[in-house]
Amino acid sequence: MFSAAVEVQITMPTHPSIPQEQAAEIRRLAHDLSNALEIVVQANYLLGTAPMDDSAKQWATLLDQGVRQATEINRALREYVRSNS
Repeated sequence: MFSAAVEVQITMPTHPSIPQEQAAEIRRLAHDLSNALEIVVQANYLLGTAPMDDSAKQWATLLDQGVRQATEINRALREYVRSNS
């Protein structure tokens, strides 16, 4: 009879997982941040429907970019917590 050696590789995370209590608090804060950002997103949308001069349009564009960036950061934070807890 032949015996074959079987090699098993286990990949360990390169960083420790987030403790459940802290992960739950981060999820709660990210959820609250999502709610607050939604208010800003909706207000920004309504602002965009109002007539504006060129200067106001530039400010509205800057606001839109900031809102999009904050929303993406919040999404990335939630994904990180989900993946690491």
